[in-house]
Amino acid sequence: MDDHALATEAARRAGDFLVGLRARGGSGAEGDRQADDLILPFLREHRPDDAILSEESKDDPARIDAERVWIVDPLDGTREYGEAGRTDWAVHVALVVNQTPVAAAVALPAQGLVLSTEPAPTLAPATDGPIRILVSRTRPPELATRLAELLDAELVPMGSAGAKATAVLLGFGDVYAHGGGQYEWDSAAPVGVANAAGCHTSRLDGSPLRYNQPDPYLPDLLVCRPELADRVLAAITRATV
Repeated sequence: MDDHALATEAARRAGDFLVGLRARGGSGAEGDRQADDLILPFLREHRPDDAILSEESKDDPARIDAERVWIVDPLDGTREYGEAGRTDWAVHVALVVNQTPVAAAVALPAQGLVLSTEPAPTLAPATDGPIRILVSRTRPPELATRLAELLDAELVPMGSAGAKATAVLLGFGDVYAHGGGQYEWDSAAPVGVANAAGCHTSRLDGSPLRYNQPDPYLPDLLVCRPELADRVLAAITRATV
């Protein structure tokens, strides 16, 4: 299978497993660990020469010199996974080449969805009404509140980073602007899928998102509808000066 199909299958398998584990009363911590134990061997079986960076496994510095690196978050939204009935958690699998996600999948297992780079998702049509900014339901950043004021927008609370980023594609929001600290595994797969759908993705200052860095800390992120990018970036500049 090609890289797109591999990412999709890895995310799907982990998602199906997590749904079953949750139904059996499994915890978020168990889900993190066991989904990692499922995804990484699967990737190594099919791409033995590729490097892997996963939230739940020890980082191997050799990845820095690797041409191809898989970046994995086996359970994005551990808190939401642990709350019965919540669907805003995800599985992230992305292949990064030259610091850019080139093949990726985000599974939303509790919603029965897997979004991937091939076939690319169709971006939902724009809606009337105020801009909708997706924010953490438990830790909404001050930036989002300030952006809502500047853009006359409304805030839409949601769980995991993957759920918020893909909500832009699915039409449940228009902007996901995060400035509260993240790591590469939080955004690599969502950014890959969002790019494939034609969304704008960048750092908050408009610069490119670069992956497979020596320090995987990647603290800020913007995913939004393409027609809103200039307006949102200008508002971010005003909100952060």
